[in-house]
Amino acid sequence: MKTQNDRWQYHYNEVMQFMKDKKRRPSKHHVEEHRMLNWVKYNKKRLARGLLSAQQTSLFNVLLAMADKLRRLNQYAYEKPLPFD
Repeated sequence: MKTQNDRWQYHYNEVMQFMKDKKRRPSKHHVEEHRMLNWVKYNKKRLARGLLSAQQTSLFNVLLAMADKLRRLNQYAYEKPLPFD
């Protein structure tokens, strides 16, 4: 029988491997990725409430840092000067 920590680690590994392979975050536009996306959103809430263990907190912060690097940039806002600058 798997413990709750084992299941958490399994989902963490699944999301990290997905981001490494696909070079993007799980998307709400792909039904097959909803489970991963929901896991990330749920754990963001748990992190904010302080409900993650110290190990889970450090691992999840690594995941969030990687996800932030894969964030899609708004090309207009970041690559072109604004007309009123």
